[in-house]
Amino acid sequence: MEPVIIVLIILVVLVFIALIKTIQVIPQASAAIVERFGRYTRTLNAGLNIVVPFIDTIRNRIDLREQVVPFPPQPVITQDNLVVNIDTVIYYQVTDARAATYEVASYIQAIEQLTVTTLRNIIGGMDLERTLTSREEINAALRGVLDEATGKWGIRVNRVELKAIEPPTSIQDSMEKQMRADRDKRAAILQAEGVRQSEILRAEGEKQSQILRAEGEAKAAALRAEGEAQAVRTVFEAIHAGDPDQKLLSYQYLQMLPKIAEGDANKLWIVPSEIGDALKGLSGAMGNFSGLGGGGQSGGNGNSGAAAERREKPSID
Repeated sequence: MEPVIIVLIILVVLVFIALIKTIQVIPQASAAIVERFGRYTRTLNAGLNIVVPFIDTIRNRIDLREQVVPFPPQPVITQDNLVVNIDTVIYYQVTDARAATYEVASYIQAIEQLTVTTLRNIIGGMDLERTLTSREEINAALRGVLDEATGKWGIRVNRVELKAIEPPTSIQDSMEKQMRADRDKRAAILQAEGVRQSEILRAEGEKQSQILRAEGEAKAAALRAEGEAQAVRTVFEAIHAGDPDQKLLSYQYLQMLPKIAEGDANKLWIVPSEIGDALKGLSGAMGNFSGLGGGGQSGGNGNSGAAAERREKPSID
């Protein structure tokens, strides 16, 4: 009985192993290549799949998701004979599991080598300055070449990015010095422009202030002249309304004389011709006043003087 039990146990184990090999579960976004006696049979998609045990074998399991592969820095010579190191990153996706398995031995290595050769061809036609400033152009050209070459491998290149472009150390030092000089130049230009603008604004402000000051002075002078004219007009009207006589005018002239002579700078001042008549009138008024005072004291003397004057006149003739 023991050999029969052993045989049964072996059969159960073989059946279990056969069931395990028969049922194949493929994860989502994955694919599996099935070969029968070493020949491609079919591609298993995601989900539960049934294969023939011990006849069908799984050759390769491929991830269909987008993959990111960074490549180490590659030395590339530019058109002006400068060696630069370029780091690249490739974003690719397997679209045909069968072609990726049978059309190329190692599609990762093939993509890397194709990227290096394409970079050398593209960068070889550019100088250093254009290489540093044309990343988008390099990415587009590299992606076009890779996408066309890897299409038959069942691979689609979605993006190509340049991580870094490192020129030689001496060139980096020269570029830093040039950039520093350019920044200093721009700073000096901006500072000079700021000073120029401030001077212009200050001059404009001074101009406006002088204009406003002159306008204020002109208005003040006009108002002052208008006030003086109004005062003169008022005084003139008051004088004419009061009907002054010659004695009052003479008295006003005498009051104005000290004001005319005021100030150290008044070395020369003009006396109006009317002041002579005023003084004559004033002296006549003062003489009449004196005559009135003398007649009150001795009227006889005054009459004798007048008679004597009248008596002397014929003898002079």
